Amino acid sequence: MAHEVAARNIVRIVSLGAVSCLSLSLDFPNGSQKAFAQASLPPITVVAPPNPTVRQASQKPRTSAAHTRRRVAVPSSRQAQPVPYLTPSTATLGVPPVSYAGGQVATGASLGLLGNRNVFDTPFSTTSFTEKLIRDQQARTLQDVVNNDASVRTNVPAYSGIQGFFIRGFPVFAQDIAFNGLYGVADSFSPALEPIERVEVLRGPSTMLSGMPPFGTIGGTINLVPKRATDLPLTRFTTGFISNAQSYNAIDVGRRFGLNGEWGVRFNGAYQTGHTPIDNQKQEFGVGALAIDYRGDRLRFSADLGYQQLDFNSPLRNRSVLPGFPIPKAPDLRINQQQPWEYRDSNNRSAALRAEYDVSDQLTVYAAYGHSFFHQVYFGGLPSIFNARGDYRYPIRLTPYQTNSDTGEVGLRGQFETGPVKHRIGATVVGLWQGTGLINIPVGSTITSNIYNPVYAPPRSDVGLPRFSPTTAERFNRSVAIADTMSFLDDRVELTIGGRWQGIGAKALSPTMGLTTSDANNEAFSPGAGIVVKPIEHLSLYANYVEGLTSTAPPINAVNLNQNFPAAVSKQVEVGAKYDFGSIAVTVAGFEIKQPSGFLDPTTMVFALNGEQRNRGLEVNVLGEPIQGLRVLGGVSLIEGVLTKASNPAFNGNTAVGVPAVQFNLYGEYDLPSGLAPGVTLTGRVIHTSSQFYDQANTQSIPDWTTLDLGLRYTTTIQRTPVTLRANIQNVTGANYWATTGRGILSPGAPRTYLLSASFDF
Repeated sequence: MAHEVAARNIVRIVSLGAVSCLSLSLDFPNGSQKAFAQASLPPITVVAPPNPTVRQASQKPRTSAAHTRRRVAVPSSRQAQPVPYLTPSTATLGVPPVSYAGGQVATGASLGLLGNRNVFDTPFSTTSFTEKLIRDQQARTLQDVVNNDASVRTNVPAYSGIQGFFIRGFPVFAQDIAFNGLYGVADSFSPALEPIERVEVLRGPSTMLSGMPPFGTIGGTINLVPKRATDLPLTRFTTGFISNAQSYNAIDVGRRFGLNGEWGVRFNGAYQTGHTPIDNQKQEFGVGALAIDYRGDRLRFSADLGYQQLDFNSPLRNRSVLPGFPIPKAPDLRINQQQPWEYRDSNNRSAALRAEYDVSDQLTVYAAYGHSFFHQVYFGGLPSIFNARGDYRYPIRLTPYQTNSDTGEVGLRGQFETGPVKHRIGATVVGLWQGTGLINIPVGSTITSNIYNPVYAPPRSDVGLPRFSPTTAERFNRSVAIADTMSFLDDRVELTIGGRWQGIGAKALSPTMGLTTSDANNEAFSPGAGIVVKPIEHLSLYANYVEGLTSTAPPINAVNLNQNFPAAVSKQVEVGAKYDFGSIAVTVAGFEIKQPSGFLDPTTMVFALNGEQRNRGLEVNVLGEPIQGLRVLGGVSLIEGVLTKASNPAFNGNTAVGVPAVQFNLYGEYDLPSGLAPGVTLTGRVIHTSSQFYDQANTQSIPDWTTLDLGLRYTTTIQRTPVTLRANIQNVTGANYWATTGRGILSPGAPRTYLLSASFDF
């Protein structure tokens, strides 16, 4: 009864949006804790009683596809985990792969039509960040999560309300982020993290695996795996503080129902409001997400419903720089060059359905559907710096934008043997339909100011201006793909061969007349192949070749922002090695990617595809818990980005815009000895990025930068309730820096930021 009263009080606090300096997370126990098992658990026979208790699962390698599909649990720690089900190895619905040592990343990830695969058995470079890492680092945006990856950097300012990245030196847009394998469902600019269990990053093209995303980015893909109800009933409340004066409140509730817990329901809600570390800036954010799933004997089903809203007052935006002078030194990152009356308001409504059915132990068929409607109104401007003193000018515009997306997928995964060769096949058909509206409406005269001493103009009115745009673009992406993974020599050699036929239809429409102004239709077959060789135990050597179809979009400040460019073929060759020491893993990858390159001319503000860019690189990553109580996650990325076919032949051989030669990340956690400070964990992270060129002529550049994050975590128990207090400081030294110059735009970094939280799991 006391727990029920506490839960009701917690809900009341959330509804009132209470402000607190600490974050509380609560879980109510009901029976023994159970941890999830990998989707590829071995064959086992289980007798499930009406009220199952903890049962031990065999951990011997799988020798046959035949097994019983029953719920199985294994003893574990106090932390709640998803319910494990024994299903064919072709299945993906259910639980994600288990965490690796240390709990910060997973042992596997989803590879599109190949299904869930162990990271050491795949010929690709991928990392899956866990919900535990997200909570322990108090990540509030997707950028906070991928800051743990040395191959990933931002391409937008912090505190802009927009997410965008570079992976392996190529841009990845927020619109190209997948939700549970479906493009066009997640929020178009900044997907919420509260409903997310895993953030999967696949480096390099994934065309064969997942198809072409809306903008056809080639550097890599990000997939968001939603949370599901865990075996242990979960009620977690969170309230916290973020500098300078932001309150944060969230609730996470999950329950399973049915004789064997077949039905699951999980709800995540959050509300954040207050002033940020940036002058004159305030944000208000809210999200609600409901996840329902069913795990039966042969049928598995999930439904995800979500709504999120983000209102930003005076959001930061990218800058452009005119040629002919050195880029000014970065100003104090707390200074806001935008007008106090500028704003960006957005919301996203989404739904995603997915189902799998085991026709037999060797064959699974599946289908998925997703829909979203994203709407944004931006009122402000993008500064253009025109001298070395840091003076800039920019026009003020009202920019309504909306995207209506529908996506669908049907496919199958199966396994069979032909003599000594084992086959795992996948086949899929995918379609994505999008209608987009985007217009720019000038409001008043151009503002002139300075990045070090901004001038704030009188407020301008947008009364009577449209809040929605007529449809200005339509897109229809469709593809058919098939792949076969063949295993030889007792699974020591695995060869994957496949390909995807893709068709792209993209129309640009006149915002006034609705007439088609351009119509681009492209189709191509994109092959892919990969091989994994395991010469000795724990060592995997791999290589892959993948082609992709790329469709490039101009940035929002381009005068030709609605122009459609013909799709072009991009290519990647990669070789690498992965070694699993048991509690720590090391991966090495060398790659070469060739892609048509685009650049925004700072004088004419016209975006054009004017050449080809070749990125060659070497990545080294380390993760795990080398000794008990010490966890590490990080790596280094060395990239040589070169313009190989520039529109101006004089630029051939120059360093590609926005590609740093060195990127380094290292995050660590250390549990202090119990005799010294029981329950205390120290955390820290270093991020380093080398200098970058701004222009294709290589005459303008920004210097290298390094940031330091520090944190403290304390776990204890209060009245049989586990409690975790967290405190983090990002950019401890208060470094002022330009973060990136990619695609001909200039983005400031993030200032020093304080975060406080606590979690209580009942």
